[in-house]
Amino acid sequence: MFNDLATPASLLATRRSGKARDLAAPGPDAAQLDRILAAATRVPDHGKLAPWRFVIVPLEKRADFAALLHDAYAAQKDSVGRIEREAIDQFAHQAPCLIVAVSNPAHASHIPIWEQELSVGAACQNLVLAAHAEGFLVNWLSTWAAFSSIVCAAFGGGRDARIAGFFFIGTSAKELEERPRPDRDAVIAIWQGR
Repeated sequence: MFNDLATPASLLATRRSGKARDLAAPGPDAAQLDRILAAATRVPDHGKLAPWRFVIVPLEKRADFAALLHDAYAAQKDSVGRIEREAIDQFAHQAPCLIVAVSNPAHASHIPIWEQELSVGAACQNLVLAAHAEGFLVNWLSTWAAFSSIVCAAFGGGRDARIAGFFFIGTSAKELEERPRPDRDAVIAIWQGR
C-alpha cells in the first residue's frame, strides 16, 4: 500500500533523492518491492516491447557484484581513470536494496530505438516514484560501471543494451538537504507560433 502522501500531486512534488551511501535499513520488503516493480512496468511502451529489464541484486550477492565491478574496472581502467578499491566495494554494498535497470532495445521491431529508450527512462522514473510512494528514498546512479560492456553483459544485456542506472533504495540515515531546482521560466515556455 502507498504511504500517507496525500495526493498524486504531493507525491510528485515531494520526490527527492537520498545519497546511496546514506541509505540504510529498512528497505522494501518482498511485497513492497513487487509493487514498486509492477509500477515501473506501467509506462508508455509503443509496440509492447518491454525494452527494459530490472535485475535485483540481493544483499547476499553484493560481494559477487563487487567482484564483477573489480573485474570490469581492471579490464578498462585506462579509459576510466583511477578508482580506489574501497570505493568500488562501497558502491556495491550501499543501501539495503539494489536494482539494476537495463535498456535492452528490440532491433527487429519497427519501433524506433529512441522511443524504446524513452520508455526505459519512464520505467526508471516510475520505479523511483513508486519507491517514494512506499516511503523510501532512491538514488538513481550511473557511473563508469553503467557504461561497461562487461557489467552490462553480466546483467543480461544483449546487443546495444545499456545500463540505464543502478537504483539504491532504503531509508535515509541522515538529514536530507533540499537541492536547488531549476527556475520555472528557464525550463518552461509557451509557444508563440511561427
